[in-house]
Amino acid sequence: MDGFASLFGSVPDPRAANVRYSLNSVLFIALAAVLCGAETCQDMADFGVSKHKLLKEIVPLPYGTPSHDVFSNVFRHIDPEAFETVFARFAQAFAKSISGVIAIDGKAVRGAYKRGDKASPLHLVNIWAADQRMVIGQQLAPGRSEVKGVLQALSCLSLDGCIVTADALHCRADTASAILKTGADYALALKGNQPGLLNRAIALLEKESNPDRAEKADGKAHDRTETRRAVIVKAEGMDFPGVKAIARLESIRVEPDGRQTRHIRHFLLSRSVSATAFLDIARAHWTIENQLHWVLDVAFCEDAARNRKDHGPRNLSILRKLALNIIRHHPDKASIRRKMKKAGWDDTFLISMIAHMR
Repeated sequence: MDGFASLFGSVPDPRAANVRYSLNSVLFIALAAVLCGAETCQDMADFGVSKHKLLKEIVPLPYGTPSHDVFSNVFRHIDPEAFETVFARFAQAFAKSISGVIAIDGKAVRGAYKRGDKASPLHLVNIWAADQRMVIGQQLAPGRSEVKGVLQALSCLSLDGCIVTADALHCRADTASAILKTGADYALALKGNQPGLLNRAIALLEKESNPDRAEKADGKAHDRTETRRAVIVKAEGMDFPGVKAIARLESIRVEPDGRQTRHIRHFLLSRSVSATAFLDIARAHWTIENQLHWVLDVAFCEDAARNRKDHGPRNLSILRKLALNIIRHHPDKASIRRKMKKAGWDDTFLISMIAHMR
């Protein structure tokens, strides 16, 4: 608890000075509740009542456990930028070192919208360390502009030696420059939204008579097979910040019924890598979808969350990501869902998860 308090103690408490529960106590109980599967502030209050005997040994609870209103008030009003900054510090310290592929992508929290504005839910930019399988940052997309959110997120990061990946929306000169300023390199998808760059890239790929090539066939999954082929050439004459290579990735998928689909994608890279290495980089980017976004929606029910007021949705999203990092890196070999259930049923297991975040 001392380590938790020293880290999250820097988050300003927006409440009056005479509150019954310290901010650290409320945040600690809320995190423990989410580790056990809590989805709402009412769940957190119920968790506190059921685990009162355990919790009072860890945090001071002279007035019993916090109510739903206490949790709701805290998450609605604490500064989300301060909370996100502390989360990023915690993630970097927890991982000890960040390296490899850093995937950046946006995600809408579909239930978090203002009354009468269902088409415009909260939109966040998530920063995912693929090799460490950890969320290392979150940033609001201002006005639902994912580009602005990514630029703001990159301005706060130091990613020496990493490779940042992003989809074609972010294949822009300003984003590429921002990535290079972090100390990282980039691998940016290139599509028709940049027709001049795309046509030049295709011309260079067709011109090269002996490019670096690699092929990898993935084993059967979901009753289908996929073969991926990469081609890499030098980016001669390309007018784009720091670009050194162009890659083409061809994916051939054979469905269970024998149907075959073929997709070709192009990329700009600021680091010269082999075609074999590029296959792994491109593959790693998609872990942000199936190891982060999918898990948040399925295991933590993020898309179904109904928190809408003030900063509540944004702060609770950070809490879910913090819980996910802790659960995923606990040494127990059970699935995320089973770990959450075990934590709820077994106080010893819950304590081991909390202790593991030191």
